[in-house]
Amino acid sequence: MKRHQVPNQEAAVVRAPVALVAHRPPKIKLQPRLCPAAAPAAAAAATRSYNFYTHPSRVSLLDGNGDLTIDPTAFLLCSSEQATPTTMDDPAGDTSAMWRASSNLPSFSRAFDLFTNGDPDDASDDGEDRFFIPSYLQSSTYMHKLQEAHRSRAHSKREQKRNGIMASGNGFSSDPLPTGAHRGLSHTVVERGTLSEDRDSLSPLPTRWNKGDMSGGLDLHTDGLGVKYVEIKGHLDRDHEACGIRADHHMPLQCGIYYFEVQILSARRDETLVAIGFSSRAASTARPVGWEPESWGYHADDGRCFSGQNIGRPFGPTFSVGDVIGCGVNFRDRTAFYTKNGIKIGVAFQDVAKGRLYPSVSMKKAGEHVLVNFGQTPFVYNIDDMMREQRETIQKDIDSTDTSKIEPGLGETDFIQALVMQFLQHDGYVETARAFAEDLKLQNEALSSNTGPKSSTINIRDDEDANNRQRIRRAILEGDVDRALKFTNAYYPHVLQEHEPVYFKLRCRKFIEMVRKAAQLNMVADFGNDAQDMEIDANGDGYEWDDAPLTQNQDEVLDLERDMVEYGQALQAEYAEDSRKEVGKALDEIWSLIAYRNPLKEPQVSHLLDRKGRVTVAEELNSAILSSLGKSSRAALEKLYAQTSVLLEDLRQDGGDGAFTSVGDIIGEIRAEQDV
Repeated sequence: MKRHQVPNQEAAVVRAPVALVAHRPPKIKLQPRLCPAAAPAAAAAATRSYNFYTHPSRVSLLDGNGDLTIDPTAFLLCSSEQATPTTMDDPAGDTSAMWRASSNLPSFSRAFDLFTNGDPDDASDDGEDRFFIPSYLQSSTYMHKLQEAHRSRAHSKREQKRNGIMASGNGFSSDPLPTGAHRGLSHTVVERGTLSEDRDSLSPLPTRWNKGDMSGGLDLHTDGLGVKYVEIKGHLDRDHEACGIRADHHMPLQCGIYYFEVQILSARRDETLVAIGFSSRAASTARPVGWEPESWGYHADDGRCFSGQNIGRPFGPTFSVGDVIGCGVNFRDRTAFYTKNGIKIGVAFQDVAKGRLYPSVSMKKAGEHVLVNFGQTPFVYNIDDMMREQRETIQKDIDSTDTSKIEPGLGETDFIQALVMQFLQHDGYVETARAFAEDLKLQNEALSSNTGPKSSTINIRDDEDANNRQRIRRAILEGDVDRALKFTNAYYPHVLQEHEPVYFKLRCRKFIEMVRKAAQLNMVADFGNDAQDMEIDANGDGYEWDDAPLTQNQDEVLDLERDMVEYGQALQAEYAEDSRKEVGKALDEIWSLIAYRNPLKEPQVSHLLDRKGRVTVAEELNSAILSSLGKSSRAALEKLYAQTSVLLEDLRQDGGDGAFTSVGDIIGEIRAEQDV
């Protein structure tokens, strides 16, 4: 069965439910654009030291006189000597400078998060690519998924090394769980066939030039970011020949917009034969970029752009030593654009094919030397504003979407209130639902509105079933699993038998709560009253002591630890013959807790003791109870959220509207506005 496609008309269907949570006066927050300072003369450029961020056209680093506001040498780490754009007559500056982290970086650009917010997971132990996030992709859903995949991969490698096992693998293969997956529920609400690897795999970003995908005569350096053409006698004698190279990974469609920059470090001033663009792997690297089918390029010598043939059209200015040329592809409207020294030249190509396209460059003259920036360092061009404008355009469409037809007879506000009320009742928040209904009643009475449904249409049905589920939930959230099991067996005697996986998770949670209490008692023993003032959660969330014992008794600790071990051994023995992988993994994880005197202080296992795990189990048990009663296991609001998320993900795969927004982003914006 073929995968269902989401045509343009379905995009409107997506906007309607998204608009329910996003409906508010749009706030357009465009940063003011400054007029770029004029670049120095070409002669002066040959003697000054430029890098991507020290380039004169990087306007955010220039003061009113056009001088740099920071000392670039404070942030550059040279391999042997500083990178200096040179002509063929001055070959001394062949090596290029690299950025290093500094604690004194200015804070005017989000791009500096790359340096100031270091993550130990970013650097692999075996010297592989250091993970980075281009500033313009920081808030994208694709980047969040990629970061989670990287962290999962890094964690797996550390665990394998700890166990003396080093397994091979390319990572980026496990898809993160969808929102709400902690409930143990499937969110595949759109019928799908076999997933295509080309379409649905989580592709990494380009990180360096690919030495396995280039012509002979090229020399790579600077961790694969710099490339230089070394003259070979008799090579490239014919006009149609060149030496080209492609990046190690293709530009992911899910980015929506992909952008990179290339700096010309060395070339002949009067004849620079460098071409910059992108191509598929079907295009030969032995010809200039843009001259081959499935290849698009902008050429330095004549300023023309070429698309699949050697007959181009006038496009922009020529470029040479010291210039930084940016190339971007907007997959939403299938256009490609270029920039020069921080200024946008314009759109060079329309109807760019959607496929695996790789950043590419080609050179023809010996000594030509370029350095690429895939986002590891801040860009000269302010690509962040362009991405922001795209997101705001999508948000305007969402805000202007009519939601009145979703539920005939209910206005938007009334419909949202009904969804919230149904969610509270469904999940057993009886007291909250009652308070919410009373608040709506008071609001309607105060407004004395004669239009639209009154609060009487939203009544709280205080039935015994909702109260029973609330009691069970409260017991789990308080860490009393035995009490929750007692209530469940009393009110719904067949639920745990019919939903054995939920029962198994409750048993595991009981063991975790025993370990947690023992760890709390040991913490009091180690640190006394000061223990409650400590933040020891290795995950950065801080430790919550509201349920921790204030004092400890040594006999109580010993008894608890003995009961804990006996219970864990019995649980292991009961499921020893169970062949399910998830059962074995869960038992191994929780059993590893007893290897530490205080697992609360161990980053490898402390997350297992997080109280958020109680919420997960409580939600799954509540869903199981509802299913046994013949009711939907999910509230209408959760279904709406899940369906919208799936449709946005489908739109995201081809670089469409979904690449520039998500339900989570909109909810985050609403929370931010409420905090102001």
